Amino acid sequence: MTDFSTEYFTMNEEQAKEYAIKRLNYFQPDAELSCKEIGDGNLNYVFRIVDHKHKDSIILKQAGPVARISDEFKVSPDRNRIESDILKIQYQYVPEHTPKTYQYDPIMNCFAMEDLSDHEIMRNALVKHQVFPDFADHITTFMANTLLLTSDVVMNHKEKKELVKTFINPELCEISEDLVYTEPFYDCERNEVFPATRPFIEKEIWQDEQLQLETAKLKFDFMTKAQSLIHGDLHTGSIFIKEDSTKVIDPEFAFYGPAGYDIGNLIANLIFAYANGKAEIEDEKERHVFTNYLLTTIKDVIDLFKEKFNRIWSQSEIEQVATYKGFQAAYLDSILADTAAVAGLELCRRIIGLAQVIDITSIEDEAARQQAEERCLRAAKQFILQRETFKDGEDFVALVKSSFQ
Repeated sequence: MTDFSTEYFTMNEEQAKEYAIKRLNYFQPDAELSCKEIGDGNLNYVFRIVDHKHKDSIILKQAGPVARISDEFKVSPDRNRIESDILKIQYQYVPEHTPKTYQYDPIMNCFAMEDLSDHEIMRNALVKHQVFPDFADHITTFMANTLLLTSDVVMNHKEKKELVKTFINPELCEISEDLVYTEPFYDCERNEVFPATRPFIEKEIWQDEQLQLETAKLKFDFMTKAQSLIHGDLHTGSIFIKEDSTKVIDPEFAFYGPAGYDIGNLIANLIFAYANGKAEIEDEKERHVFTNYLLTTIKDVIDLFKEKFNRIWSQSEIEQVATYKGFQAAYLDSILADTAAVAGLELCRRIIGLAQVIDITSIEDEAARQQAEERCLRAAKQFILQRETFKDGEDFVALVKSSFQ
C-alpha cells in the first residue's frame, strides 16, 4: 500500500488510481476504476480516472519537479497550488468557462478537477479546420471578467496586494521571461529554428536593433506591471472546446502581470491557425470559409473584449482616480497596446524558440512552412514596433491580411 501522506513523489497510473481511492473522496465505495496518463503538455502529469460501474470520471493533475519539455527547467511543484487556487478564483467570476476543481493536496502537489473529455483541445480542432462561432463571445466574457475584476481599478488595493503575494510565481515567470521575451531575439542555442526560415530570422529579427530594444522594454513591463491576475499561458492549447462550450484550463503560469498578455497570446495562436489554414487547405472555398472565420474571430475577440470591459467598468465600483475624464480610455488603450505587443512576441517565440506549435510544424511542404513562418514573423515585427497604433479589431485583422498577401 502506498503512503501519500508524508513525502512527495511523481505518481504512475497505478499509484494515481490508488490515490483516487484513498484520498479523493469522490468516487462511490464500489467504484470500478481505471486510470490513464493523458498529459501531452510541457510541464505536468495528467491522469484520467474512470469509474466504469457508475459512468463517472475525474482528472487528477500532478506537478513534477522538472518541466517535461526540458529538464533544464527546474520548476517548483508549488505551481500546482497556484493553478488550483486561480481556477477557484476564475470559477467565481466565470463558472461557465472554468472547470470545477475539487481538492488540492500540498504533499503530493496535485489536485482533482472536472473531466472535460467531451470537449477537445482547441488547437487540435483548429488544425482539423473546425470552426466555433460562439468562441469569441465565450472567451471575451472570460477575459473581461478575470482581467478587470482582479485589477486595482475594481479591487480593494490591500486585498489585491495580498493576491499579488499569493500568486508570486518566479519559476514559471522565468520561463516566460526567457522563452518569450529573450531567447527568440538572438541566436540562442536553445532555439529550434526551421532551417529554411533561418536566413529571414537572422536578417529581420536577430539583426534588428530597434526590435531588440522594444522587446527589452516589454520584458521589463512583464516583470514589473502587476496589473491583473492573468492566466499567463492563454493559447489554443489551454482551451477545451465544443460547439456550445468553452473552458479555459492550465493557468499554472498565473501571476499579477499585464492584462494584455492573455489577450495577445490568444490572438497570436489564432494567427497560427490562420497560417495553417492558408497553407494546408487545398479547396479554395473551404480555405476561404476557415480563414475568414479566423479573421472574424480575431476582430471579435478585440471588439467584444472592449465592449465587455467597458460594460463591467460602468457597472463596478471604481477606484476614485480611475473615474477622472479620459482615464478609462487611456487604460484600455494601454491594454490593447500590450495585446498587440504580446501577439508579436508569441508569434516570434513559437516559430524561433522552444515549445513550437503543431499549427506550423504540421505543415509538411517545406516551402509552404517557410512562407507561413515568414508571414507570421512579418506580422510579429509590426505588432511589436507599432503596438500603440492598434485600437480595435479591424486594426489587428488589417495587419494579418497584409502580412499574408
